[in-house]
Amino acid sequence: YKRQPQDFILWLQQQGIAFVDVPEEEYLPMGCNVLAIAPRSALMLENLPGVKAGLEAAGCSVATYAGLEISRKGEGGPTCLTRPLQRI
Repeated sequence: YKRQPQDFILWLQQQGIAFVDVPEEEYLPMGCNVLAIAPRSALMLENLPGVKAGLEAAGCSVATYAGLEISRKGEGGPTCLTRPLQRI
């Protein structure tokens, strides 16, 4: 979120939205590609310990998957592997 316009960040924070930092070394291996599958429940690639720890510290349960073939080689993380869902 450090690369976002500060007025946008402030507006999000005023809406009650909190942020989890993505360590620089975890950005390129898709550390910011996390799929919310339910409130406070997320799916992400494994081997991103900083992001996972940050999400868990924020009260989220985190499931991970290897993704060596489908995500890492194709450069598509969990958000790219889904279709729109309707939450009821």
